[in-house]
Amino acid sequence: MPSRVTRHLRWTLTGFAIAAATALLATPAAALAVEDAREGTDVSGVHQDGLWFGAELDWGSDGPDGYAERLGETPATYAIRLSYPLDDQARQDWSRAATAAAAQGAVLVLSIEPRVALGDLTRDDAVAFNAMLENIQGDYDTHHLVRFAPEMNGSWTTWGQQPREFVRAFEAVADVVHDGGSGAEMVWAPSYGAGYPFERADGRLDDLSPADLRALDTDADGLLTEADDPYGPYFPDADAVDRVGLTMFYFGKGESGAAAGRDVPLVSNSAPDEGEVAARLDEQWGYTVPQSANFYDRFAAGKERDLLLDTGALYDFALDGDTELAVKQGWWRQVLAELPTHPRITAVTWLEAVREEAEAGAQEVDWRLTASGELADAFRNDLEASGQVQWSPITEVITPEQASASTVQVREGNDEMNWITGTAAVLAVAFLVSGIVGRMLPSWRYPDDSATRDLRIDMMRGFVIVVVVVTHIEVLSPYSFASLNIVGAITGAELFVLLSGVVLGMVFPAAVKRGGEWGAALAAWARARKQYLVALAVILLIFVVSFVPFIDASAIMTFTDRGTGEDGQATSGRVYDLYPNADRLLDYPPPWYAVRQLLLLEMGPWPFNIMGLFVVLSLAYPALMWLIRRRLWWLVLVGSWGLYALHITMPELSPLPSQFNAVFPLLAWQVLFTHGLVIGYYRRQIIRALTSRPGKILVGLFVVGYAGFLVYLWAGDAFGFEPAPFPAGLYAMLYDSGYPRIDLHWGRLLDLVLVIACSYAVLTVAWKPINAVMGWLWIPLGQASLYVFIVHVFFVLAVANIPGLDRQSFWQGTLIHTAVIAVICLMVRRRFLFSVIPR
Repeated sequence: MPSRVTRHLRWTLTGFAIAAATALLATPAAALAVEDAREGTDVSGVHQDGLWFGAELDWGSDGPDGYAERLGETPATYAIRLSYPLDDQARQDWSRAATAAAAQGAVLVLSIEPRVALGDLTRDDAVAFNAMLENIQGDYDTHHLVRFAPEMNGSWTTWGQQPREFVRAFEAVADVVHDGGSGAEMVWAPSYGAGYPFERADGRLDDLSPADLRALDTDADGLLTEADDPYGPYFPDADAVDRVGLTMFYFGKGESGAAAGRDVPLVSNSAPDEGEVAARLDEQWGYTVPQSANFYDRFAAGKERDLLLDTGALYDFALDGDTELAVKQGWWRQVLAELPTHPRITAVTWLEAVREEAEAGAQEVDWRLTASGELADAFRNDLEASGQVQWSPITEVITPEQASASTVQVREGNDEMNWITGTAAVLAVAFLVSGIVGRMLPSWRYPDDSATRDLRIDMMRGFVIVVVVVTHIEVLSPYSFASLNIVGAITGAELFVLLSGVVLGMVFPAAVKRGGEWGAALAAWARARKQYLVALAVILLIFVVSFVPFIDASAIMTFTDRGTGEDGQATSGRVYDLYPNADRLLDYPPPWYAVRQLLLLEMGPWPFNIMGLFVVLSLAYPALMWLIRRRLWWLVLVGSWGLYALHITMPELSPLPSQFNAVFPLLAWQVLFTHGLVIGYYRRQIIRALTSRPGKILVGLFVVGYAGFLVYLWAGDAFGFEPAPFPAGLYAMLYDSGYPRIDLHWGRLLDLVLVIACSYAVLTVAWKPINAVMGWLWIPLGQASLYVFIVHVFFVLAVANIPGLDRQSFWQGTLIHTAVIAVICLMVRRRFLFSVIPR
């Protein structure tokens, strides 16, 4: 059962158990009240059946992965503040936050802060904002709670205490959002009203227009005082509001602070008084004038709107007094204690940041709940003990693994099978013709079968690496058409891995002769270490380049789904981030989770993701050769097939979180490498066996039988007859059952054997003319294939940044592909950076 389904089931059963226990132990009235409000609601396709708890992060130094790791749970929401109208920075911050939140299936709370006067905001601004809402929701299934211009009743915001313009702007955004397809919820979120109109906090009252003053003077005494309503003048049309919100922070000053008075000094850390949160929710704390009704009754219960509570408790480590745990736990326990009697409070966000606060004398204070393990454990335990929290995932989980897997673009159905069948038929014909050519023109044969280096394999590796380069530089040309179709079901990757194993198996005996078996092993591990360091260097270098003006590195640091992946058009256009938490590497010190993701190669450019597979296989290479040299090749192959079977039966099993494992699963793809080692080590014996009369017959039967099988099924499908003894619909089902791109099913393995057998046979009997035509290019590139693979990443980036490039232009694409191949060939011939980059 997939791990995500298991987690869903576990959380669902846990929720049922908690609900049952609560119903038995609580009083009937209280149980009924909670059940009525939290029986489970579906909002815009998102199901809520408990309290959504989340954190407002300091996104410049923190992220969801780090927060969830510290808390020990994945919260339901994350909050971020964005400037409005959206600028490039806001779009970038939003996109990164959405990507990180989507990896946990979390809801994103947007606090939209106008950076221009409210009167200057236009419908076009709202349309642009909604377009991004729809894009992100469509790409990542992200559900948004939009807190537009929060704390609008405060004097500390540039948009504050302007009721008429605020209402107009809020309703304008709400109209566009509600007419759109994102399903986002608009949240009206003032600040707790004690101390209103907050003249002590900042004193902006002299700047208010006469019309705003009249609107705010709710008791019509000609003055704006604490007797006036702190909320009502700012409430827009009820249809514009999907949820209400309330900002209610604990500044640690007691009642005399009147909520947020900056002129009242913070002199010590003190735990909140008993019942302070309850008094606030009753609108009784901090007021000098009694209130006729409280916010909860008026706008949550009265308007039948769920309430999002934005809260937190500060702590100043420079001051004496109560402990951090006493202060913050005292606050959160009071918040949790009020939830059963205030069932409309269905979401709570806690400020998770260290920042300067004017209320603390412009000193830096700590709002975080997860900075220490003791605090995080206590908080998580209290949340779980409340029995009311719904953890993530709330929405679809889109992980970095899915991002990596999306880079494997597959083609489905009969069109793909037709190419596979056609290629198999052509290869079979070429194989049969090679037998005739070998007899009639023996002078064309490959000259030496006993040499340590087999140039036929180098030739094939050179062809394969050209296919890889052409495929990754995504422009239209005859090269791209050939690279996508000429090798049938397989891609360059299968050949790349298999032939690398063959070469390493061939050269190991020579390495043993030079330095002994232990020396050969040390040299192999040194090569693996160099590969790993180069992989890290490429990943970091691309990351650094992304900060260079006029270079758009997103072409390889992200991947846009073409709608040709395993999920088809359902994910078309989705943009995946392939550098999760890379920005955290710039922190000082960088958090461990980000460093770990780098060291385990969980990030990197998409054309480079197979590099991690080579690093891991290279580490295993000496041990495998130790067994093969002792004629335990059969044990290596049995173990290899055992791991392959384990992957087929348990595809969710992932021994490493590395980026490559989502595209090239280690347990499956190792089977190519191990067979390559065995083939390379016993190459002479295998060639002798296959070129004997029985060997030729067996190989011929396989080639003709496999190709004939595919052609026969194709003919039945194309001409409408039943291909007895096979069922009529077999051809239509063949691709999905045998040729998926990631899992190396039976069809692709057979196709790989076909390609290798036919190619090697043709190269053997027609070596001289093929070498004369293509040897000058393919052999040197094949002998430096790893080098070519590493440097090609930068060519992919360079092509992506050519201004005005038309990727669908046949002539532009042909020129691009020709130029890139020529430059790489020149670099190989000049041995450019050969001392640094492994070959």
